[in-house]
Amino acid sequence: MVKVGVVDDRGRPLSWTSIETEPQRGAEDGTRRMARAVLQAVAEAGLEPSQVARVGLGSPGTMDIPAGRILEPHNLPGWINFPIRDTLARECGFSVTFANDAAAAAYGEFWVGSGKGLPSMVLFTLGTGIGCGIIVREQSIDGDHSHGAECGHIIIDYRDDARLCPCGQPGHLEAYAAALAVVKRTREALDAGRTSSLAARIEAGETLTPLLLAQEAETGDELSMEIILDTARYLGVGVVSVMHTIDPSGVVLGGAMNFGCHETAVGRRFLERVREEVRRRAFPVLANKTKVDYAALGADAGFIGAAGLARADYRGGKIGT
Repeated sequence: MVKVGVVDDRGRPLSWTSIETEPQRGAEDGTRRMARAVLQAVAEAGLEPSQVARVGLGSPGTMDIPAGRILEPHNLPGWINFPIRDTLARECGFSVTFANDAAAAAYGEFWVGSGKGLPSMVLFTLGTGIGCGIIVREQSIDGDHSHGAECGHIIIDYRDDARLCPCGQPGHLEAYAAALAVVKRTREALDAGRTSSLAARIEAGETLTPLLLAQEAETGDELSMEIILDTARYLGVGVVSVMHTIDPSGVVLGGAMNFGCHETAVGRRFLERVREEVRRRAFPVLANKTKVDYAALGADAGFIGAAGLARADYRGGKIGT
């Protein structure tokens, strides 16, 4: 799914739409449909194209940001070494600022979300994998090879038999704390004979997901809560590693696997467990001064942040007021 929106100078969405990615139709076709969605969103916002300063594009996968290319995105087969930035610019008629999708979401939270007012911020996006974006002094840390902020691949277990990350390397944070890892660890516990109310729901045909765990944890299922809190502990280890590297003002947790955020008891316990790990492992001055909280923008963070990066690019690299 590609989400497209128009955002004003204060980070407020004026309109938004979405299209299916349909990667099998090819990169050229996908980019043309993105361009049509951009123009549709502009029209639905009641604007003329001449009133739009710039377009921001956040993309998953390996990329060459200065060249505007996606290289070998595993979820977009066939879109190899594709000049997506310049192709979109040609199709929609606007200059385009290109970014990693997690970096775009991080910028959204930094600009108008949970990180608003902070000098620097790290966003972990918790979903099928773990994405990350780092914003320091209003700049996205992309790295010299466009692979900055790959914090889902921080090593938290150095043993030879550590869990394998989907990237093929052992011991990465994503292998322990992403949604796929949560499901795998839960299945292992059930297969080992652990008692859980999850078993009846799975036998009834429901799919094992982090959401299912959250629902059962809310009803008091011990295994579900144990898996969730262990996930928070693993995540806390990764958070501390980034804190000791970047020393950000805040760390924000976003993505679909949020266990209900502040709205549920499980979500609150998850966050507090991450904070406990931070207090236990981080330098005291960092533990006391670094904000650790949930993201605020939800699924809108990506397109708001992409627009924010485009705005900063247009204004010479500064957000302004």
